[in-house]
Amino acid sequence: MEEKQLLKLLKTKDEEGFQILYRNYSDVIYGIIIRMLKDPDESADMLQEVFVRIWTKMDSYDSKKGRLFTWMANLTRNFVIDRIRSADYKNHNLNYFVRDDNVGSVDRKFNTEQNINTIGLKGQVNELKENQRVLIQKIYFEGYTQVDLAEELDIPLGTLKTRVRAAMKELRKNFKEE
Repeated sequence: MEEKQLLKLLKTKDEEGFQILYRNYSDVIYGIIIRMLKDPDESADMLQEVFVRIWTKMDSYDSKKGRLFTWMANLTRNFVIDRIRSADYKNHNLNYFVRDDNVGSVDRKFNTEQNINTIGLKGQVNELKENQRVLIQKIYFEGYTQVDLAEELDIPLGTLKTRVRAAMKELRKNFKEE
């Protein structure tokens, strides 16, 4: 189903549209969440909450501003960051804030890499210049905030934001060419 048809179903709150959306994007959204939270159980719960949020906020999506996946990825990132920053979450889940590179070994039915490839995102990100690819990878797939990444790269936050914006513009241009 084309994105325009799916959006029509979603805007009218059609349950079939939601099922298609979930089936097509849940793996990659879960991948974003697990990279940020590092806890499979918490991530599975968060996935459900994110899709409820997507469903309820569907009216705020504007296709003129970007693709559906980009909007959902941003909504997901912001929702997870808000959760991580909440005092309640910090008190109950302190163990999961430690970066663990073994997250990829989590036995999970979700296949994030496959879903990213299915929607063409990985290929598009790989087409970016190296410096742009690193920014997009870290912010959208590894869960970095812009502030954290600016500190890690030792560059001003404004500079980082400009570079990310340029990378996103390039991604949009590449998607429109297809």
